[in-house]
Amino acid sequence: MSQLRIATFNLLHGQPLGPDGSPLPYPADPAAPLADAVAALDADVLAMQEVDRNQERSGRVDQTAVAAKALGAGDWRFAAALHGRPAPGAGWIHEPGVPGFQVYGPDRGGPGDRLPSYGTALVTRLPVRHWRARRFAPAPFGLPLRVAGRRGLTPVPDEPRAAVAAVLEGPDGPFTVVAAHLSFVPGWNMGQLAGIRRWIADLPAPYLLLGDFNLIGPVPRTVLGGAAIVDGLGPERWRGAGAERGREAREARREAAREARRELRGRRARRGVYLRSRPAAQRGQLPRRALLQGWHDLARTPTYPAHRPSVQFDHVLAVGVPRSAVQGTGTPALGVSDHRPLVVELEL
Repeated sequence: MSQLRIATFNLLHGQPLGPDGSPLPYPADPAAPLADAVAALDADVLAMQEVDRNQERSGRVDQTAVAAKALGAGDWRFAAALHGRPAPGAGWIHEPGVPGFQVYGPDRGGPGDRLPSYGTALVTRLPVRHWRARRFAPAPFGLPLRVAGRRGLTPVPDEPRAAVAAVLEGPDGPFTVVAAHLSFVPGWNMGQLAGIRRWIADLPAPYLLLGDFNLIGPVPRTVLGGAAIVDGLGPERWRGAGAERGREAREARREAAREARRELRGRRARRGVYLRSRPAAQRGQLPRRALLQGWHDLARTPTYPAHRPSVQFDHVLAVGVPRSAVQGTGTPALGVSDHRPLVVELEL
């Protein structure tokens, strides 16, 4: 048996917060609060959202590199959902001239390397076989939200989102971990979640999906639970990517309607599903691990707001990892961010 400690943490750009949730000034070393918080997690695999790189507000540090150093992790990727700087009340002022979607690592620079950026990161102590990343377009509208340090609701436009996936070498072979940050716009985030499910279908199971999904309770596993999780068929299964966005939107709308009906009927959301049986001839063509239990939560506990958690926006979902493997969970108070990190200890 081998112990594996995984965590997901929405950093709020490493913002220190007081006991009542109010923002505190950064110290002389702006990276110190984040480094201390991440070191306390002692995670073998850490997913991070709302990560800054070269941003003035957070001391122009590379927060992914800071987290990796604090964990003694040898490899990481930061996917820049956008290059630009925050504009209070107006979203972001984007940097012009940065071609395409950029992903950075310990030995990977590129266009926009010195420009301020913001996105999603995955840090690991385990050997990595393969990396991949993708970006999601923002919803065409925003919502009024509560913002740390402001009273009432603030109109906030949506922003691009990013996800990072890694095939890691585990004690029993390779498995796939995904770090994601999804839109706060209802329905749009469900479409993004369904897109991630398809995006990793050609990678090896088991799957661990970590992140801030801006979805509460059973909704994430409900969206994912009906997926045909088939490992070993390759990317051909999901051809027709040109129509993907339309399919995602339609699926999100249908799922939202189903979820509303379930709530009205007072039913509990389902915890997981199995693939439907296939004809014997087809089953014989698939690897034995092709048929997997549906997605399920490895931890169910509030993570937001950090000073008084009442809802769970941050999730660790899995396929191919039995619930009996979970040896412990936690949401430690670290004094950084308006989210608490979600930590899961697994015995594999």
